[in-house]
Formats: sequence, structure tokens, C-alpha cells
Amino acid sequence: MRLTPAGSRALGELLDGPIRSTGAGTLARRLTDAGLAHPVPPNTIGPAALSVTVVIPVRDRTAMLDRCLAALGDDHAVVVVDDGSADPRSIAAVARQHGAVLCRRDHGGGPAAARNTGLTGVDTELVAFLDSDCVPPAGWLASLAAHLADPLVGAVAPRIVAVRSTAGASAADRYAAACSSLDLGGRPARVMPGGRVSYVPTAALLVRRAALAELAADRDVFDAALRYGEDVDLIWRMHGAGWRIRYEPAVEVAHASPAGWTGLLARRFRYGSSAGPLARRHPASMAPLVLQPWPTAAAGALLARRPALALAAGVGGWLELTELVRRAGIPADGAPGATVTAIRQTWLGIGRYATQFAAPALAALLCAPGGTTSARRWGRRAAVASLLLGPALTGYAQRKPDLGPVPFVLAHIADDVCYGTGVWAGCVQARTLVPVTPVVSWRPLRLTGGRGPDRTIEKVNADG
Repeated sequence: MRLTPAGSRALGELLDGPIRSTGAGTLARRLTDAGLAHPVPPNTIGPAALSVTVVIPVRDRTAMLDRCLAALGDDHAVVVVDDGSADPRSIAAVARQHGAVLCRRDHGGGPAAARNTGLTGVDTELVAFLDSDCVPPAGWLASLAAHLADPLVGAVAPRIVAVRSTAGASAADRYAAACSSLDLGGRPARVMPGGRVSYVPTAALLVRRAALAELAADRDVFDAALRYGEDVDLIWRMHGAGWRIRYEPAVEVAHASPAGWTGLLARRFRYGSSAGPLARRHPASMAPLVLQPWPTAAAGALLARRPALALAAGVGGWLELTELVRRAGIPADGAPGATVTAIRQTWLGIGRYATQFAAPALAALLCAPGGTTSARRWGRRAAVASLLLGPALTGYAQRKPDLGPVPFVLAHIADDVCYGTGVWAGCVQARTLVPVTPVVSWRPLRLTGGRGPDRTIEKVNADG
């Protein structure tokens, strides 16, 4: 973003302390909406001052429910929804022991239906959804609720982390601790489709009841037809209704992982199976891979072992970016580095996509004896291996897991393959190919020179 002189003054006010003027408030909204800044609200709300009800769906997890309720304490009202447990008496005894209200469903309908049942009769200003296999820290709700000082924020989510692995933990547990599919990272974000954080799970989520009531005007809050992905659907519907959703990783809620590799990979398959049904509801938000032309051309040329073409495409991307920022009056010093980063990220994205959705094809290319010469054959295999191993090795370097590189890479590949298989299964069920169809994003230069609105470089006038 470029700032006008008034915007620069407003930025100075933001850097100095709390917002005091309309200009600073306008700029703060623009920056946080764009993801260029993140709010740091003062945590001045005590637990007793919160008007919140915690809704916990559960099915046959008596010991986990007991641990979850013990961690919650008795500061807030709690509704436990027994979603058709085989031993309802044990669930009822744990709920009674911790002073929670119990709702019983005779037949299991899944977490969406259970949460809808739990919302019946809730009249507090806020609702917290919490899974029975989670262990929240003390004060977690007050820390999240501080973001609701912004009247446009409808929901706030903490970081969901796997229960920390201990000495003697299995390889599956150590992999889950490093690569939990619910862990969205340590950077705060505005949550929105297509953003860096595109959704947050309802394993732990604080929501305004007014926002839920708005969504429930003509349907249930949660779509009970979605066995998985109901949380993604909820977040995207809230975003569509104009609410902001924040991701606050400073608050960490521990979440138990399935036992062993079978449970871990089966969960990834189930998560993937939600893509097809979600694509029916939100087709514009389900692209698995978004490609920019110049970086894609460069990455493709490198994989095809055409260095001259790769260099030409890289130069084309660099020139386009340089021209874009120069016309906007911005120094172009970072254009070469940004171009290289774009090519690298495109290569990694293509590798992840191919592993998830075309693993048999990659395996066939690795093993195929074709090629006119030995050098070409091994060159092709090296290119395919880079797609298969690149994302996993990058993940190993970034996450530094308590696991050796070979088992981590194998687990990472198996993780991607199981997720992609689930996506294909969901696509067959929903009769759609949207979740496996890449999108090419064209970015033409549209600098108007003052003749109209500039769609590429946004000029912010913070004084209105």
C-alpha cells in the first residue's frame, strides 16, 4: 500500500499508541483487513466478566471429556452434548461431576448436529465451541475475547497444537506434534477464503451469538449434512456475511491426535473427503493451487530441464514486477528476490499438488524406463523426485521435528497421499472436480495514470 501524507500521519499515531483519531482508525481497518498489520488488543477482561457458554460435543470419550472439563474449571456455563454415546451413563456422570448441563442425542449425527443441539437455549453474548479431546489453558477465553472489542469481529480462534510428545513417544505421535493438520502456524492472521489462513477449526472457537443468529435466520448454524468440513463452511459463511474472523496463535489449545499411523492417516483421509461437498457450497474458494503465469513458466522449464527458457521466464516475471512497483513510485530493489521466491514457491506448490492428487503418476514416471539416453532418463527422474521430496524436505527444515529426516519425509508423503485420496473420494461423492482443478491467476498491469481507480496498487487516503 502507498500512504498519502494524511495516511503517514495516521501511521505515526498507530505506531505511537492507541487509536485516537478517525484517520488512524480508518488506516488500522485497512491494514488489518489486508493482512499487513494485526491488532493487539489489551487483555483487560477478567473471566468473571465474560458472558459465554462453552458447547462441547462428545461421543464415547469419557476420559478425554473429564480432562477437558477439568481444564475448563467452573468460570463459565458449559453444555455437554452426548452425540449417541454407547455408555451414556458415564458421560452423564462426568458432566454432573463438573457441573455441566447435559444434552443427550439418542443417535449420533456428527459434530455439526451436536453443536446445533447444544446451541438450543444458549442466551449468553458469546459461545465457545470446544472439542472433548482438547485441553484449553487458563484464561484462554479472556485472551480471545479481547479481539471482540472490535465490533466487526465475529469469531476468534486460538492455535490448535498437538499434545506435546514425551520421552518414548511413537514416531506417529512425534510426527503429529510437528505437523498437526489443525495447527495453522504461529503467525496471527485475518481468516478469509484465499488468505494465508483460509479457515479455522471449531475444535476451539469463540463466536458472537449475534453472528450465529444471523447465519441461522434461514437454516441451522452448522450444516448437519457435512460430516467433516462443517467448521470451514461456518467460517466462510460468516465471512460472506461481512464478519471478520481472527486467528490468534498466542493462545494455544492442546488437541489429542489419533493413536498410531492408521488413525493419523485415516483422519487426513476424512478431512480430505470434505472438499467435494464444500465445493458444492463454496466453489469459488476451493482452488487447490493458484498459479501465476511467469513463475509457473519458469518452474515448468526447470522441471523440463530447459534452463534458457527458465531464465527467460524468470526475467519476464522480474520485469513485470519491476514495472509494476516503479509506476507506483515504490523502489524495485526487492523485485529480483521476490521473483526467485515466487518460482521456488510455485515449484513447491506444484510438488505438493502432484503428490496429493497424482501420486500414481509420479511413481510411474520415477519407475518408467523410457528416455533415449541414460542422462535424460535420470534427469526426468530427478525432476519428478524433486516434486515428491521438495515439499517434505522443506517442511523438515522449517519444522525441525523430533523425528529423523527419512521417517519424516515418508510420513509427509503418506500424509499428502491420504489427504488427496480423500479429496478424490469427496469429488466422486459430490460429482465435482473443483477441489482438484488448479487456477491460473492472470495479473495484467492496470495502472491508470489518474484516469480512474487503480486495481493493482491501492492508494489509501486515511482522512476519508
